[in-house]
Amino acid sequence: MYSCLSPGAIGVKVASLEDSLNAAQIGGFGGVEISPAEIAERVKRDGVTSIVEMFEKSGVKPGGFGLPVDWRGDEAKWRQDLERLPELAEAAASIGCTRTFTWILPGSDSLEYEENRSFHIARFTPVARILQEFDCSLGLEFIGPKTSLDHFRFPFIHTSDSMLNMAAEIGDNVGLLLDCWHWYTSHGTIQEIEQLRAEQVVYVHVNDAPAGIPVDEQLDNVRALPAQTGVIPIDGFMTALRSIGYNGPVTPEPFASELQNYSSDAERLTVVGSAMKKIM
Repeated sequence: MYSCLSPGAIGVKVASLEDSLNAAQIGGFGGVEISPAEIAERVKRDGVTSIVEMFEKSGVKPGGFGLPVDWRGDEAKWRQDLERLPELAEAAASIGCTRTFTWILPGSDSLEYEENRSFHIARFTPVARILQEFDCSLGLEFIGPKTSLDHFRFPFIHTSDSMLNMAAEIGDNVGLLLDCWHWYTSHGTIQEIEQLRAEQVVYVHVNDAPAGIPVDEQLDNVRALPAQTGVIPIDGFMTALRSIGYNGPVTPEPFASELQNYSSDAERLTVVGSAMKKIM
């Protein structure tokens, strides 16, 4: 496993691959998320070798990328994005970046459970097939807090086992984006993680939860830096991932309001990077 930077998740602004690599170096991260569209353009312009050399020179790996498909809404837009996905997946894979991910709401106001499940399978199955052509895996993130689930008329997938069951129907290259926040708030256990196979975990997010709040009252996006409060048992979480052989990116997604108090991106990167060193 290696620490991976998602600049936007900690309020750091980057405008280019160079910015991303520099930010990762400042924070001591082993990897960084990429923009597949930017990589595709650079491959056309400069070739794969030059990009690979940039990563090698920086000592930073390409960690993963957000799924570049608008699958939630309009069918025409979804199909349009599907047409471009092979180009983007091929570009990402050419530099060794083969993990992509997206998140799924834990409910709907219009679709009951089975209808919603069928919708997701229909939207993701073609995506998974295209990704598989380039040896890319898709991680699906469940949203765990009861407070999020309660927003919807019809509840939907909000635990790891239910997400894995759906993933198995979508494709062999589909698994979890396992976020310790959502694992904790869904009442997940260490034993659940230990029973997974490494290939079922595509991507990992880490953070902590505010102290003094019952688990079912935790609010999404109100979090803390990894291991900051000790509410989420991060040591057990990480040990379980190691025990199953997970060797991919571990990305902080703390949504910690205190990060806004720092005057520079360099300070934010240093603070979050230090927190990651402690848990890695």
